[in-house]
Amino acid sequence: MLSRTANHLYWMSRYLERAETTTRLLEVGARNALLPNVNGGYRNDWEAVLQAKGALEPFREKYGEPNQRNIETFLFFDADNPSSVYSCLSAARENARVVRTALTSPVWDALNTAYQELKQLQRTERSKLMVSDLTEWTMRSCHLVRGSIAATQLRNDGYNFMGIGTSLERADNTSRLIDVKYYVLLPSVSYVGSGLDQSQWALLLQSMTAQRAFNWSYTGEITASKIAHLLILNRKFPRSLAACVQWTCEYLDNIAENYHKETEAQAVAHQLFDDLSNASVEDIFDEGLHEFLARFMTRNAQLATTVHNVYLSGLPV
Repeated sequence: MLSRTANHLYWMSRYLERAETTTRLLEVGARNALLPNVNGGYRNDWEAVLQAKGALEPFREKYGEPNQRNIETFLFFDADNPSSVYSCLSAARENARVVRTALTSPVWDALNTAYQELKQLQRTERSKLMVSDLTEWTMRSCHLVRGSIAATQLRNDGYNFMGIGTSLERADNTSRLIDVKYYVLLPSVSYVGSGLDQSQWALLLQSMTAQRAFNWSYTGEITASKIAHLLILNRKFPRSLAACVQWTCEYLDNIAENYHKETEAQAVAHQLFDDLSNASVEDIFDEGLHEFLARFMTRNAQLATTVHNVYLSGLPV
């Protein structure tokens, strides 16, 4: 496959996954804003969401101090924000359009329909749009595209590069969703293990559609260590860090097998997977959850850079 085609398919999938995570972060902020302010002081729920997207300063430059309505606009509709749902779905559709012949009709139709519906939402009066409605629409649209990919695409190089884009992006996004809850939203370390702490963990499960997965996998009460295990180390949960890295390894191995040649990308991915496989929740909390997540995001980004250099830059390996 031409590196140019692979690059477009890879980024189509990354942007699709990024759009869904932006709405999940939006939902986390909206749900946490409804929690009682047991601290009695300043609440930084919305700033935390913007920090997780690395967008706090760009937001302030355009809108000033954060408030819910402006943040909803910024994260969902703002074309100047490269991480907004509008920007991500537009970029996903454009990447798909360029390599239209590499996609089946159901995949293109699902993505193009989502884009046209988004344009209609853009013209709808904002007071008629609830955060939950926007979140549900985005997830439904993204799931329809990914379902079409799973059901109709040939398992060739293009499918593998779409899978790599999805798994790399999802790993990064899961890390950010966990981090925005534990490190930023919690007002003080004194609240760890408190009622506020537990309610925020429960909301995190809801935002990742993980309540039933948690109930099926663990017994007893909801605790930080159990949720951390589900979202980081449990390979049976499709949004966990371990599951995402495992899929990245499998897609890269498929490509290496097709061309009878392994590259640095396989080595970097498998090393990251081995390190996750040997980790424990106790190790993670001993290091510090925020520190662990920051280190993981750096390594996941390095893996993405390696994939780009090896396969997508158009340069000979």
